Amino acid sequence: MAADISQLRLENQICFPLYSVSRIVIQQYTSILDELGLTYPQYLVLLVLWENEDIPVKGISEKLFLESNTLTPLLKRMEANGFIRRSRSKIDERMVIISLTPKGKDMQQQAIAIPDKLMNKLDCLSIDQEDLPALKRILDKILSSTNKID
Repeated sequence: MAADISQLRLENQICFPLYSVSRIVIQQYTSILDELGLTYPQYLVLLVLWENEDIPVKGISEKLFLESNTLTPLLKRMEANGFIRRSRSKIDERMVIISLTPKGKDMQQQAIAIPDKLMNKLDCLSIDQEDLPALKRILDKILSSTNKID
């Protein structure tokens, strides 16, 4: 039986709207984060650290779905900018522990307004506040299933 070529139409792809919306949202975050001197990936690292201080690089990597070779240069820049401190674990010297500096901790107060600013920017995208919990549940379900993908 011949494959259905309509499967290859852009309008039938789930990956394209996910990719496109992700790019739009990150662009909006970027304009907000520029005011704080942060990149979007740095903001994600700070979100993790505000919840879990003194976390191994591997823990950040797992939470953000980033490889350590992507994360390491990012963490080095954040350390150079004074947001974090990298140190070797006293238990296992192979493990690098990431901690917030006072500057990194203070950034949390400046970041409190980011979600509201983002929602104001996204108002033009016809995203209803009521739709967000359902959208987040679906995306979280997809993310939690990624460990089942080979």
